[in-house]
Amino acid sequence: MSPTRKAFLRGLIAAAPMTVVVGPFAMLFGVVATEAGLNLFEAMLFSVSVFAGASQFAALQTMQEQAPALVVLATSLAVNLRMVMYSVTLAPHFGELPLRSRALMAYFLVDQSFATTVAEIDRNPAMTAGEKRAVFFGAVVAVAPLWFVACLVGGMIGTAIPPDYALDFALPITFLAMVAPMLHSMPHLVAAGVSILLSLLLAGMPYGTGLLVAASGAMAVGAGLDRWLKVRRA
Repeated sequence: MSPTRKAFLRGLIAAAPMTVVVGPFAMLFGVVATEAGLNLFEAMLFSVSVFAGASQFAALQTMQEQAPALVVLATSLAVNLRMVMYSVTLAPHFGELPLRSRALMAYFLVDQSFATTVAEIDRNPAMTAGEKRAVFFGAVVAVAPLWFVACLVGGMIGTAIPPDYALDFALPITFLAMVAPMLHSMPHLVAAGVSILLSLLLAGMPYGTGLLVAASGAMAVGAGLDRWLKVRRA
C-alpha cells in the first residue's frame, strides 16, 4: 500500500470516533431547520452551502429571534472565526498544493478534519504535503457524508423526534472532545476561560451578540498573553 493510501486510512480511522456525535448533531440541525420553517430543500441547501454546524445553528437561532440580517451574518461569522486560525495553522503544510486542492480543502475545513490533520502532523512531521492532504480527506470522508445524510434524515423526520431524546447534547460534547486536547499552553487556557466567563456574563444580550463580544475578548486576551510571553522569553 502506498504511503498516501496509508495516510488516508490513518485520517479515516482517526476521525471515525467523531462520527458518534456528528450524526446526532447533523440530525438535530435537520430537525431544527424544519421546525424553523425551512422546507427539506432549503434545509439541505443551507447545510451543503455552509457546511459549518455551529455556524448553521447560530444563524437559525438568530433568524428565529427575528434578528436583522446583519446580526445573523455577524453572529455566524463570529462562530466561524476559528476557521481563520485553522487556516493559518494549516497553510504552511499545504501551500505547495494546487489551488484546486486548497480550494476544496477550504470548503471541507471543519473542526474534525482540522483536529485529525494537526494531530497526525504532530505524530508524523516528515509526511509530504500529499500525505498530509490524504490524512485531511480521510477525515473528511469519515465525517462529511454522514453529516449530509443525517441532515437529510433529520429534515425528513422533522418534529417526529420526541423532545425527550435531547439530541442537542451533541454540540457541547463535540466541541469539548476536540478543544480540550488543544488547550496545551497558558494562552489557550486563559482564552478558553475568558470566553466561558464572558459568555455567561453577557448571555442576556439580544440576538446572541454576547457571543460576539465574548469571542472577540477571548481572542484578544489570548493573543495578548501569547505576545507578552514571547517578549518575556526573548
